Amino acid sequence: MDQRIAVLGAGNMGAALIGGMLKGGVAAPGQVVATVRSEERARAVSEKFGILTLAGENRRAVENADVVILSVKPGTLPKVLAEVREALHDRQVLVSLAAAVPIALIEQVAGKHLPIFRAMPNIPVVVEEGATAIACNPRCSVEHRQMVRSIFEAVGVAVFVDEELMHAVTALSGSGPAYVYMVIEAMIAGGLKMGLSREIATRLAEQTVLGAAKLVRETELHPAVLRDQVITPGGVTISAIHELERHGLRAMLISAIETATRHSEDRMRALLEKNRT
Repeated sequence: MDQRIAVLGAGNMGAALIGGMLKGGVAAPGQVVATVRSEERARAVSEKFGILTLAGENRRAVENADVVILSVKPGTLPKVLAEVREALHDRQVLVSLAAAVPIALIEQVAGKHLPIFRAMPNIPVVVEEGATAIACNPRCSVEHRQMVRSIFEAVGVAVFVDEELMHAVTALSGSGPAYVYMVIEAMIAGGLKMGLSREIATRLAEQTVLGAAKLVRETELHPAVLRDQVITPGGVTISAIHELERHGLRAMLISAIETATRHSEDRMRALLEKNRT
């Protein structure tokens, strides 16, 4: 991709994207510039990736960029956009990782007619196994979409969704790793209770979750079909599943995603209200 890319905010998520783009050949080190808050962090990022890294110079980073990735928190995004607004121009592409911030607000603060993408990557992008959902405004062309997809596919799986579904995405895949960590933690605790060592219980639990997920992806079978392949009549697994169903595991997870979706919607409304005043 022959584009100059500025990553404003090379924290965990921004740095993961940089690493993925460089490793996947999406961009060369000379095409990427990043910004961070401190000189110490700038040196660390520059040494790790071999790219130009600036401390607190967002506007300078944006001036010569074709693609601007805003890897900052939702509450910080309007401030950063206001800081770089005069350096933005209509030929640039904006990519926001602040999933709670709607495209309309980004357009309003930027004050320019830009192609704008709103993305929700999750934390496994750090190990190049992320899940990212992307929405965009009507100014985004097919070429723009392909370019942005390639950035996120360098660190996992990327899909496009309608913007109104981004709250559900945040609840499912954005928060989802936390749910899975709780499941892994509980599986380890169960192994400990039954006499396994912590090391063995941890290794078996993590690999079981990883392998089960990979099987869903590679077979493309419904999880219920794969579940039934593990069950034998009167066996151990059906006894365990009965206990999980009795305690409402499925209903709890569905309710958790519903609750998180509503909370994401509330956060967006609060953010919009704050920026009206």
